[in-house]
Parts: sequence; structure tokens; C-alpha cells
Amino acid sequence: MVNITKYNFSVRQICESGQCFRLQRLDEGNSEGRDGGEICGERYALTALGRYLEIEQRQNEIFFDCTPEEFEQVWENYFDLKEDYGRIIDLIDSEDTYLLEAASYGSGIRILRQDLWEMTISFIISAQNNIKRIRKSIDLLCRRYGEEKQTKTGKHYYAFPTPEALAGASLEELYACNMGYRSKYIQKTAQSIVTGEVDFAAIREMDYETAMTELCRLSGVGCKVANCICLFALHKTEAFPVDTHINKVLKEQYPAGFPFEKYKGYEGTLQQYIFYYDLKKG
Repeated sequence: MVNITKYNFSVRQICESGQCFRLQRLDEGNSEGRDGGEICGERYALTALGRYLEIEQRQNEIFFDCTPEEFEQVWENYFDLKEDYGRIIDLIDSEDTYLLEAASYGSGIRILRQDLWEMTISFIISAQNNIKRIRKSIDLLCRRYGEEKQTKTGKHYYAFPTPEALAGASLEELYACNMGYRSKYIQKTAQSIVTGEVDFAAIREMDYETAMTELCRLSGVGCKVANCICLFALHKTEAFPVDTHINKVLKEQYPAGFPFEKYKGYEGTLQQYIFYYDLKKG
């Protein structure tokens, strides 16, 4: 067990921010706290990077159910814990009351460093979809095509399917995972990775603009999805995905245009504050 105290970190807000679809809150009524007693905080389970992790948060105190070695090698980087998000919030123009309010409301959000392949498929599924349906589709996909694993305590979970597993799936099988027309995009994208038509290893080394161009070669990946992949997998925080929530805010709050130059390098982080604020309060 690893216990840290961290400000500007909320596992609940991260879960609800639309960037991670395999992080879920554990049953509040029947779960025990880390010490077997009554729960004072919130408990979540995450399946990512082929691993399973449970997290409990009590205000600014966070408990990661893993070894110190795993925390340092995997989760510290995954949750971007070395970044000072308070410093980023302090960069916001004091006259931009909307952005200040949005950042204050979602101040616990962090930009996760997630797997490139998983984010590519996840955000292809996300197109014209809602979070509940996205989660359901991804869960079905993992159960049917992902490797079943087991923790040391005996809990079973499923890794995200490999490109080979999805490239070999029929369209009918993929449709059965409730992905609709996106099924053909997923099959073609998986085949593009397996054949080497698109090289993820090379994309990881590319700058933002080049990575965007290369990602858009994949079936079902347009500008918005590519920006999501850049932000949530490649951690290119200049990426600024624009969906209906962001488009609405830009029109209402920034008719002359969002001040991108003022926040160069942090545009994507601010986008998450805006997205979450409009999603929850809009």
C-alpha cells in the first residue's frame, strides 16, 4: 500500500472527465475501506497498462493498493503526479472569470499518461457516443478479446485487447460489442497497426503536428479523435479536442477566439477543465 498526500488530485473528477473509460467507482454500499473499517472516502478500481489497481481517496490523502516499486515505476507517471497543477491554474488570466471558475470546479483533474493503442480504439468508439455506452462497449471488447488476468488476491480482470486480437475479429463479432458503425473502423485500424502501415513506435517520437497527421491516417480517426489521442495517450498538452461541449463554450465565452498563445503548452489541460465544467454544470 502506498499513501500520498496530494493537492489538485481527485480520482472522482478524473473518472468523470471523459479521458479514461476503465476507471470506475467501487460499490459504495458493500465495500470496506483499506483497513477493513467503514469507508470515509471514495474507492475506485482501474484497469490499465495490463494491470489492476484499487485507489481510495480521503480528501487530499490517496491510497494506492500496490507496492512502492509499482507505484514509482507505473502509477506515479500514469497519474502525472510530478506535475504541479496548482501552478497551471495560477497561470489563468485573473480577468477570465469563466476559466477561473471552470479550473476551480475541476481542479482535481490530471491529464493521464495512457496507452496509445487503448486510447486510439477508445476514442474511435467515443465518436458521437456517450460515456455510459462507451464504457459498456469497451468492457465487452475487453471481456471477449482481452487476456484474462488475476491479481495476487484472486481478483479477475481483462487486459485491453491487442491489435492482433481485434484485427482477427469479424465485423459481426465487433458489432456484437455494441459499437455499431464504428466496428469497421476498429477492424481496419487494428489491421493497419498489425501490418505496419501505421507505426505506433514512430508516432510516440513525433511532435504534435506530425503525430496528428499520422493518426488521421487511421480509419475512424479525424481531427477531434486524433487530438484526444495526442492529449490522453501521448501527453501532448497543447492538443485541444473540440466536441459539442467545447464548441458551445467557445461560442458563448470566447467569441473572439480562445487565447491559445497565452496558455501555450497547457491548452489541453485547460480544455479538460472547460469540458468537465460544462459537462457537469452546463
